[in-house]
Amino acid sequence: MEQAQERAWKGGTTGTTGTTGTTGADGADGADGRSGTALELLVHGVGGTTPAEMLDDPRTVRITGDHVAAVFRRTEDADAESRPEDYRGRPVPEAYVWCNLTSGNGTRALWLLLLPFMVVNIAHWMRPAADGRIRTVRLYGLLLRLTGLTLTVLLVAAACEVALDLVAWQCAGTRACAERHSWLGFLSPVTSDGGWWSTPGRRLALAAAVPAALTGLLWYLSLRTWRAYESQQPMGRESDAEEDPRHGALGRPGFWYGRRLVARLRAAHTAAGLLTVAAGVGLPAARFDRGPGGPAPLDTLGWALLGALVAGAVAVVAVVCRRGRSENRLDRELDARLVRRLPLAALLLFVLALLYGGWARPGWTSEGRLSGDSAFGTIALVQGLLVIALAVVAHLLHRSRPDARAAVRGLGGPAVAMLACALGGVMSGGVAQRVSDWMDGTGAFLDGPPVLLTWQASVIPPLLVVVLLMCAALARHTLRLARAERDAVERDHPGETGDAGRTRRIALTRAMATLTDRAPLLVAITSTATLLLGAGALVGALTTGQVPGEAARGTYAVVQGAAQTAQELGSWLIGLGFILFVTWGRRAYKDASARRTIGILWDVGTFWPRAAHPFAPPCYAERAVPDLTWRMATWTRATGGRLVISGHSQGSVLAAAASWQLEPSARRRVALLTYGSPLERLYGRWFPAHFGPDALASLHEEVDCWRNLYRRTDPIGGPMRLPGDAGPAVDRAPLKDPLTYGRTELHPLPAPVLGHSDYQADPAFAEERARLLARLRPEVPAPRHTGGAAASVPAADDATGDC
Repeated sequence: MEQAQERAWKGGTTGTTGTTGTTGADGADGADGRSGTALELLVHGVGGTTPAEMLDDPRTVRITGDHVAAVFRRTEDADAESRPEDYRGRPVPEAYVWCNLTSGNGTRALWLLLLPFMVVNIAHWMRPAADGRIRTVRLYGLLLRLTGLTLTVLLVAAACEVALDLVAWQCAGTRACAERHSWLGFLSPVTSDGGWWSTPGRRLALAAAVPAALTGLLWYLSLRTWRAYESQQPMGRESDAEEDPRHGALGRPGFWYGRRLVARLRAAHTAAGLLTVAAGVGLPAARFDRGPGGPAPLDTLGWALLGALVAGAVAVVAVVCRRGRSENRLDRELDARLVRRLPLAALLLFVLALLYGGWARPGWTSEGRLSGDSAFGTIALVQGLLVIALAVVAHLLHRSRPDARAAVRGLGGPAVAMLACALGGVMSGGVAQRVSDWMDGTGAFLDGPPVLLTWQASVIPPLLVVVLLMCAALARHTLRLARAERDAVERDHPGETGDAGRTRRIALTRAMATLTDRAPLLVAITSTATLLLGAGALVGALTTGQVPGEAARGTYAVVQGAAQTAQELGSWLIGLGFILFVTWGRRAYKDASARRTIGILWDVGTFWPRAAHPFAPPCYAERAVPDLTWRMATWTRATGGRLVISGHSQGSVLAAAASWQLEPSARRRVALLTYGSPLERLYGRWFPAHFGPDALASLHEEVDCWRNLYRRTDPIGGPMRLPGDAGPAVDRAPLKDPLTYGRTELHPLPAPVLGHSDYQADPAFAEERARLLARLRPEVPAPRHTGGAAASVPAADDATGDC
């Protein structure tokens, strides 16, 4: 069996097909090219599936690939290339299974920590389409990379707030708190009787191990996934000057090979994390040394350390500002010196900061809070300014080339970036507040986390009110639309006995499927409210220096009550979210089924390369797209054509991306069958620069034929909406769902409403696949225009001429 599999794979990749000889580049000289052996390459969608389910056969074998992603066939088809006569009337089915790229083992549960990084990385690819304006496009990417850098600093600063401020500075320096937590006794000046670790600087130096370890963990996760994903080389080819520029960057040879950029950004973000921890240890000591009576030598060292930290920060920003990525070619270079030296230099500064901060300073005691308010306030201000600047740039790009279908009128990227910053702030504030409550349950011992974090938690309840009002309005609209859809459901099933209950269920399913099209409005309002409320929280924290409840004292009773309620409710909501987050991560670590459910989130969120944040979960498409490209290219070379790539849901996005990566000659020998596809409905609207109408129109023109199936009950898939004759040529009329309204001879039991699933159950699927296979000819590709069928296509297949 292993030998048969090896023969089968070699037949599909090297041009040798078992006993049938060798084919040329176009298949005209080989036996397989004359026999017309066809391949159907199936690609599943989000959530994953098994090869047995995709191939409808419990006996499957792996043809090529590994335990992470592989191509499977039925056992009986393993050596199909050596028996072309058995496949004259049907294709050889293959299934590409990639679900382990996003679910995998238990360590994937750690990816939940990376959620804000993933969201800001998605925002990077949401820029509007633009003709020219290269500098503006580069500025858009630069602003996103800087926003991603602030998220790294924010996460590490939150760890510093917990370990350095709350634990080492406040609790260990307060007798009542240290006695309440006996494990901190050796750090307390009172309970340890002035022990060696009891000085503030040494306590901070010891506690710095926690945020430093977090930085090291992020570096390790990024390095590990970088070796597994970004190091997968696509097919080597030169950029074709005749390539249609409408499909943008997705057709460039180096688009799915971000090894160099991720390595550069990883070095910069690792250095930023270490410098943040070094500042958390060194700056309090330097502030004490600058005070009256401070030691002069240490004061000089403090200024030197401050200068070195500023220089390191400038170097990090400079590295982030430089893109370091070439998409027009397969960039195999690596900035080895930078990747090694920048983190090592930051590590050296971190060690020097520990030595400097841990030096004995008589009379130094820990009182109040560390400088958390200024640090978190600066981060919040910078993030707000970056998002506003990003919105201005996105508006300029959108105005230069308006797209009526673009989400949020081209401002989808800034809106999502704002939500990423808010998510990072909620996670940071949630951890700090929960640790503060645990360390000081009575609220009488410690000053607690920075005031700004409490203000940010307090804006969560009003933000939820806005979201709930939006959801209520959407629910009302959906119910009204469902009532209007009832007549349409009855018209779609004429002559059948009516059932009011079943009609209502089908109509409601159709109406709920339209909620996807209203997501941009919800995101826009939520993001705007988040920006305004966050700005208000920042102003309130900086001007009052008090938590909302205390700042509202002396005002109207209703204002004071609202402020106190928002503060307490926000703290409770953050605590609930923190518990759910930990519980979810723990379950995902232990339970494979829960991990696969969370993997759906990564299926959608990690399609794009890591261009804005190196600590985001890795881009599975950097493995999946080259896999599919290699398989399609080698098959077309070996057989001269006849390949249908069949993609469901997210699999259709992978299929389109892989088709763009083919050489133009190979692309013209491939047919595309998509169903339940979000290519236009989601990707075209949210990522207009890469999946906009021009890009999808170019894909239709460049592949041999493309057909798309969708249902009105599908909340994800939809039509491609190509203009002119291309629209009907690609989109089939919406499929009936359910297949039958009532009971029939073929369906004696009520047929289910399928929605987004099981498109193969519809007879239209087999019909469209048969038409695509009939259109594809091994000798001469069929004509591209809609004027009629090709001469080489049989008369019975004239319907395929509309591709």
